[in-house]
Amino acid sequence: MTKLSIIKTSENPLQTMDVEVYDEYGDKLVKSIACERPLTVLLNWKEIVTLMTLGSRPEALVLGYLKNQGFITDPDALDSVIIDWETSSAAVVTKENLDHLEPALKKKTVTSGCGQGTMYGNVMKLLENYQVPQILLKQSEIYAALEALTHYNDTYKKAGAVHGCAVCQGNQVLSFVEDVGRHNAVDTLAGEMWLNGVRGEDKIFYTTGRLTSEMVIKVAQMGIPVLLSRSGVTQMGLELAHQFGITTIARAKGLRFQIYSGVDKVTFDVKGHLADENA
Repeated sequence: MTKLSIIKTSENPLQTMDVEVYDEYGDKLVKSIACERPLTVLLNWKEIVTLMTLGSRPEALVLGYLKNQGFITDPDALDSVIIDWETSSAAVVTKENLDHLEPALKKKTVTSGCGQGTMYGNVMKLLENYQVPQILLKQSEIYAALEALTHYNDTYKKAGAVHGCAVCQGNQVLSFVEDVGRHNAVDTLAGEMWLNGVRGEDKIFYTTGRLTSEMVIKVAQMGIPVLLSRSGVTQMGLELAHQFGITTIARAKGLRFQIYSGVDKVTFDVKGHLADENA
């Protein structure tokens, strides 16, 4: 991991809180809800964006966001990340030349992202003719990854209202994060991989959220060849998955899944109709 100063003025905020609710019979219950809070990102003290987040790993979130938007590219130039929850701000200081920042900020496209919602025009330009590394995948490996992932989603199991994302290698979950927006979660993992020099060519990316164009773009930026989701795929997301060569597996839960792209790279090694027998 690159050497940089991470300064926090206070502890990370709570992930959940208990509230009183009433059920359909009028009985009072105590339930947990996910805590959502704004975090304004500043790059060399220039305001970039405000993200809505749980705030579990804010330093990785903001670095992943800035890296995925193409605002910073050199981890060795990073000087400090200052997290201040009293002002709901995260300031990233870098020695990197940021002459490209102003033109990049003027080029933005509003997207369907939750928790965020901007994808800058220069990102797609950088991905022209890009293809992720290609790997072969076994049906049994998909089942093994899904089984391993059932042991996570702590915040979702307790309170709901969040998305989870993970980077997996085979049936091993290397890192898992939950946040109020699936794009926050993927940026957090991207930031961790980038800082730790972890490559994506032999990894599987999992998300609980739908596979929109922005999600596919971010997985392509991470160099990960397999995208796995328990939700569905959008038309633009599928087009980009084909363009980048990403094997896209959606509606994946338990023993069921649907392959939307890259079926030629999947070996069906489980005999019989296991999913039907165990439905």
